[in-house]
Amino acid sequence: MFKAAIFFFIIGLFAFVLGAYGFAGLSIEIGKTLLFVFLILSLVSFFIYYFSGRNPKNL
Repeated sequence: MFKAAIFFFIIGLFAFVLGAYGFAGLSIEIGKTLLFVFLILSLVSFFIYYFSGRNPKNL
């Protein structure tokens, strides 16, 4: 998910340089939303791990 957020930021910056401001704004907003979702899910995962005391599964 973090890679997708970075990808949308890069697309937004590239579109901004080319002059597609509407598309650039939309891409940046999608990137910010994905970044916040990633951060929230990683914090929830950290707290679940911290309070449960169990080791995470190895993939």
